[in-house]
Amino acid sequence: MYKSYTIQDTIRVPPAQIGSNLKKTVLEQAKEVYEGVLDEDIGVVVCVTAIGNIGDGKIVPGDGAAYYESEISILVYKPEIHELVEGEISDVTEFGAFLKTGPLEGLIHVSQIMDDYINYDAKLPGFIGKETKRRLTTKDVVKARIVTVSLKGTISSSKVGLTMRQEGLGKEEWSKLAEKEKKKKVEAKGKK
Repeated sequence: MYKSYTIQDTIRVPPAQIGSNLKKTVLEQAKEVYEGVLDEDIGVVVCVTAIGNIGDGKIVPGDGAAYYESEISILVYKPEIHELVEGEISDVTEFGAFLKTGPLEGLIHVSQIMDDYINYDAKLPGFIGKETKRRLTTKDVVKARIVTVSLKGTISSSKVGLTMRQEGLGKEEWSKLAEKEKKKKVEAKGKK
């Protein structure tokens, strides 16, 4: 889930940039410091959106830079359990498919792809359902539900577990096929 926060921090303005547009300089420095940072409590900082009030600058002896107490508005992404996400399959391996969910990548384990016996086809590469013949390959756009989240240390060491086994999840065409199958079953019952 994306959220917006306003935080207070001291931003270092290098000596070469003192005298230039202060708000623009503080924004650039804050972007360098915060963007891409993972905080286990609030999530991944996607971007610094704005700089609010900037206090008086302070100089530390031995350092030619100026330090400004600043209001910083940030946009963060923190995946939440049961949240629905939509994205593109970025990679497929024997053990599952990877889905880009904002700044993080989640794993859809092979057991969570669909309610069908599936085979991994290295030539595609992707998965094919034995009975339904549904396919999942890279670049497919899918809907999934977050089932586990572990935000630890860095973005690359964090883990997001996903499922597509529930109704309405997976590729959009899968939902359309499921609707057609239901109609056929209802019609077949009506003929009996």
